[in-house]
Amino acid sequence: MKTPSAPVHPGATILLVDDNPHGLIARRTVLEELGYTVCTCAGGPEALELLARRPVDLVITDFRMPHMDGVELIARIRQMRADMPIVLLSGFVEPLGLTEQSTGADVVLSKSAGEVGFLMRSVRRLLNHQVQRKPMESEGALQAKKARNVG
Repeated sequence: MKTPSAPVHPGATILLVDDNPHGLIARRTVLEELGYTVCTCAGGPEALELLARRPVDLVITDFRMPHMDGVELIARIRQMRADMPIVLLSGFVEPLGLTEQSTGADVVLSKSAGEVGFLMRSVRRLLNHQVQRKPMESEGALQAKKARNVG
């Protein structure tokens, strides 16, 4: 899979929040290769502490985490900074019916084989302010549209 060669917003700081260290390492590596500055946290409380003391341009969070799930983290971030671009990742997007409207995220992505491409495009769009606080369609909605248009 081809990934973008340079970030739209070089040097932007991205906060990754996930209790799975393997997921953090993989996503951090990809984002850093693209020129982003990446901070990582293993959970919501730690992420909120970091956000209170360090400027961040975008947050990428997992949904299922102990102590505070991604939706609660998003709600707390919105109280601190309503305009913060946020991507929610989950392996349970479709079974749980997670959407931008139900989670408060700007983008909801399913953890999948195609995740890196979807994530990179979403990060680029959000940092480029092409979509200003208007929820994007979820990956599932886009796939459903494609399926309807093919048949």
